Amino acid sequence: MEKQRTEISTLGEFGLIKHLTETFELKNSSSKKGVGDDAAVLEYTDKQILITTDLLLEGIHFDLTYVPLKHLGYKSAVVNFSDVYAMNGRPKQLTISLGLSKRFSIEDLEEFYTGLKLACEVYGVDLIGGDTSASMTGLTISITCLGEGEKETIAYRNGAKENDLICVSGDLGAAYMGLQLLEREKHVLKGTTTVQPDFSGKEYILERQLKPEARKDIVDALAGKGIVPTSMIDISDGLSSELLHICTQSNVGCRIYEERIPIDYQTATMAEEFNMNLVTAAMNGGEDYELLFTVPLEKHDDVSAIEGIRVIGHVTNASLGKCMITRDGGEIELKAQGWNSLSH
Repeated sequence: MEKQRTEISTLGEFGLIKHLTETFELKNSSSKKGVGDDAAVLEYTDKQILITTDLLLEGIHFDLTYVPLKHLGYKSAVVNFSDVYAMNGRPKQLTISLGLSKRFSIEDLEEFYTGLKLACEVYGVDLIGGDTSASMTGLTISITCLGEGEKETIAYRNGAKENDLICVSGDLGAAYMGLQLLEREKHVLKGTTTVQPDFSGKEYILERQLKPEARKDIVDALAGKGIVPTSMIDISDGLSSELLHICTQSNVGCRIYEERIPIDYQTATMAEEFNMNLVTAAMNGGEDYELLFTVPLEKHDDVSAIEGIRVIGHVTNASLGKCMITRDGGEIELKAQGWNSLSH
């Protein structure tokens, strides 16, 4: 049966926004007025406000050949939530603006907003506004997320101190290997519509690429233990690049250990299938949206007791450089080799 297609022009800009957002309900007390007026109204009293924004371009940041619109809506929101959690804050409000070419229908946008709404429900975030515009190119997504944090507990990139422990959540490299798998199947099956790829046994790395999660649970667990990270960042461009950001802004060095880098079995299997260096994938792959953070040495036992956190090294004096210690005891200087859209 042919999929129903309703042209966006049948609703117009304001009718489209109303159609896509009328089922979103406000959940946060700081959200006084959401979609429907010239501006949203927020009221914060004793919190500091965190603001982050992301621009996602079709063909640069995502490929609709293999990314379902529902997943894209979810991921577009979650990557912004992750930035707020990376400041040890909590996301509260979201605005979204879309640039749309004529190839998109109302049904397509309903799929996208279904994923967006699910992300808002899972993380307790309010959609409070946005905009839509015609576009001569593909799909453009611009999202701004507002969050809140306590002045004493917001974590910046410049607070790492010598002898602090370097910690990461989850595992690394899975999203990158999921992307490699999707790209390979796209090229193999180019021009075919009858054959579908077999992804059995590779579900985890695909989900990590198509439907990542922000680590709210880790931020909550740290707060539960009374641990305030001295510095924090989320891993969107690869562990190596993010660690260098912290070291540069904190004016410190670091030592991390290859054997301590957490890697999932499916990631390792896929890297072997591609004849790719596993540690390179984990260090430089990006899009894991895990948290990289530092804590004082005396918090070792407390932080190690939290499920899903691995201590991978320690902060050193800046004069000692920024290195990874290999399994055989050698030193490799860290380099920023992660994702850079401007050189894509």
